[in-house]
Amino acid sequence: MPFVFSFDHEHPRHPMELKDLLGGKGANLAEMSSVLKLPVPPGFTISTEACRAHMEAGWPNGLSEEIADQVAALESGTGKTLGNPTDPLLVSVRSGSKFSMPGMMDTVLDLGLNDVSVQGLAEATGNDRFAYDSYRRFIQMYGKIVAGVDGDAFDSIFEEVKAAHGVSSDADMPAEVLLEVINEYKALIDREMGRPFPQDPAEQLRTSIEAVFRSWDSPRAAAYRHREHIADDLGTAVNVQVMVYGNRDDNSGTGVGFTRNPATGEAGSYGDFLVNAQGEDVVAGIRKTLPLTEMGKLFPGPYRELLDIFDRLEDHYRDMLDTEFTVEQGKLWMLQTRVGKRTGVAALRIAVALARDPKIALTPEEAVQRVSPGHLDQILHPQFVATDKVVLTTGLAASPGAAVGRVYFTADEAVEAFERSEKVILVRTETSPEDVHGLEVAEGVLTSRGGLVSHAAVVARGWGKPAIVGADDVEISAASFSVGDTTVHEGDVISIDGTLGEVTLGELEVSEGDTPEEFDVVLGWADEVRGTKLGVRANADNGPDAARARAYGAEGIGLARTEHMFLGERLPIVRRMILADTEEKEQEALDGLLEQQRGDFEEILEAMDGLPVTIRLLDPPLHEFLPDMEELVADEALGILDPQATELYHAARAWQEENPMLGTRGVRLGIVKGGLYKMQARAVAQAAKARQAAGGNPIAEIMVPLIVTEAELILVRAWIEEELDSVLGADRSGLDITIGSMIETPRAAIRGDDIAEVADFFSFGTNDLTQMTFGFSRDDVEGRMMPRYLTEGLLPRNPFETLDHRGVGELVRMGVERGRSVDPDLKIGVCGEHGGDPESIIFFYDVGVDYVSCSPFRIPIARLAAAHAVLAGKG
Repeated sequence: MPFVFSFDHEHPRHPMELKDLLGGKGANLAEMSSVLKLPVPPGFTISTEACRAHMEAGWPNGLSEEIADQVAALESGTGKTLGNPTDPLLVSVRSGSKFSMPGMMDTVLDLGLNDVSVQGLAEATGNDRFAYDSYRRFIQMYGKIVAGVDGDAFDSIFEEVKAAHGVSSDADMPAEVLLEVINEYKALIDREMGRPFPQDPAEQLRTSIEAVFRSWDSPRAAAYRHREHIADDLGTAVNVQVMVYGNRDDNSGTGVGFTRNPATGEAGSYGDFLVNAQGEDVVAGIRKTLPLTEMGKLFPGPYRELLDIFDRLEDHYRDMLDTEFTVEQGKLWMLQTRVGKRTGVAALRIAVALARDPKIALTPEEAVQRVSPGHLDQILHPQFVATDKVVLTTGLAASPGAAVGRVYFTADEAVEAFERSEKVILVRTETSPEDVHGLEVAEGVLTSRGGLVSHAAVVARGWGKPAIVGADDVEISAASFSVGDTTVHEGDVISIDGTLGEVTLGELEVSEGDTPEEFDVVLGWADEVRGTKLGVRANADNGPDAARARAYGAEGIGLARTEHMFLGERLPIVRRMILADTEEKEQEALDGLLEQQRGDFEEILEAMDGLPVTIRLLDPPLHEFLPDMEELVADEALGILDPQATELYHAARAWQEENPMLGTRGVRLGIVKGGLYKMQARAVAQAAKARQAAGGNPIAEIMVPLIVTEAELILVRAWIEEELDSVLGADRSGLDITIGSMIETPRAAIRGDDIAEVADFFSFGTNDLTQMTFGFSRDDVEGRMMPRYLTEGLLPRNPFETLDHRGVGELVRMGVERGRSVDPDLKIGVCGEHGGDPESIIFFYDVGVDYVSCSPFRIPIARLAAAHAVLAGKG
């Protein structure tokens, strides 16, 4: 297969389906050119396979010849040649990976200019200033991207020359001054590279292509891929395209446009436009942009044509599109299109609108796939409570949501503050791809320049972070910013409202935001898609949380942690049980806890009436209910322990273990303190009986934690059955209270067939299963070790956030298979934090898990992710 394809190459399938080969940009350029016949400047795509070959072994054999053939075809089609001294062909060299990575890789424009051809461009256009401006842009891009010269060095030269000649605006710089800038730029490159700026267009082209290949592995691109979970071995395609110029004259311009508003989902023209400018000027935030609607007044013909193209693109792709375009002397050219990034609110509204649009008519399955779990996560983010706040300044509302944090002015400072556990607002004149690591850790971003499609706006929307851009009143210095007479220093707290574009001094109270009406529509479709194939339950330990979970669509409780019920005002009763030195005293304490537990369980069963509630018997070691051992030791050394504290001190010493998470906890504690699990089982039975008597339909499930052998479950199950019979009678009063095992050790998963002989259900506790499989202590590794492991590529993901498929996942698969080999109808759930992770949910569905369980707040996300899992399984 060749490495290089022209935009009009006849592929066996629609080019838009070939993003693996052509990258997203190349696939869509070919689609617009060869299928939709839109006005696209001609060009060719160097495939991702060429990039991968280059990463493995350098410049691929035969690639130079293929590129030369494609350049010759461009020269033949345009009647121009690269480097021609009278009317040169000029091209752009742009990246284009399979997945959109806005601003993360490199671009070179105006390639083909040199000391001779720039004169030809000036003569051909009759515009010396335009020609020299194009040349200085090319030298600067080439120097920064290909030669590795610091971009600030070019900016300094430009500003110094501009100041020396008393020029206030870039657009007012005359040709002779631009020529001076060009000579300074070339001298800089000569000093930094140790050789002159290359004059041969063929050398310019090859070295620029290699630079774009290399940019795939740049730190900012790698950081973005890690944040977006994009594989490192995909590589990028490279697109070489004939240049068209929005900066040729005042009858030219450039812009970025969306077929719908990416922030709200509303239909209509949306985007930014600049007259007499290149596309980089729009996205870099260097100049204040015009709203796209203004283009209709300045260029009515091209604007009408653009709106027609928007309609055609949306009908063809059946989605909201993001486009880049240029008007060159009144002629419209389309430079790019891709499925547009959008906020959560916009994603929901667009999905429903396109489903109801008779021309597009998305099916429920298609509409559900237009909304990602991350979109719902954005919508469920907090909003400010106050409506009467004093606004310091306003800017463009680029990405919705509320954020509060301390102000920092560089990405590095933001990261350092984040590592000190501070919440950060990144404040910049404008952001660039070099700031991506700061954007990642920031709660929100504020910039004084830029438009709605600037780098800060696009990245913030994609990551669900509140953003305000183009706040013109904000004047930024090294360690502070000012608005009028008010100065905000580094480390001061501000609040930003990305929905309204408002900045406020100090910390505002936040609360959960409202969801649009489309939220329930899409989730209803998601529930239809998943049907009964994958259930979604909640982790909840009290009535209010259970009710909240049910309102979010939970189909039961997958994990009620009883240890959370033993804290607060009940702690003294638990301590009396621990300190009891006779059976009578221990039983007295357990009787006190029984009353409390019965009320807890009754409250949860009432909130989840008619739905299953899995109650986990006490899991943590008892020392967690005692005072801190170090404090007790210190007080004992000082001789200030009172009699009660002395008792607690001796109890803490008695229960102290070297490795408590692998010690006397879970079922082991239940066996050592047999009365504890019996009390809890009795409380479950009494609560279920009370709910039944009240006319309810309680469905209780008792789960025994940390089982590793069949014998453990046989013993504890006998105790539980005895308590159930005692309270409910032999017929259990018509209540079917099942007894199951939590599978959270490697041995339990491997011996799932043994445990299934005794258990009515399994529930995988993937938090502990991950700890025990990796040998990691989560509390210790996440702060110091895990970031380094991820940075070095030693682990692809944090296994406590996204399930490790190869290790922990294989244990889950084994446990499911072995359990079902004994009981094909064995009910199996997952109740670790992975139950709310979208990627993990897909894996759980693939291995045959019946339901996942997560926090109440993540229930909508899990419902949508479960639908995606079912659809992925169909594929």
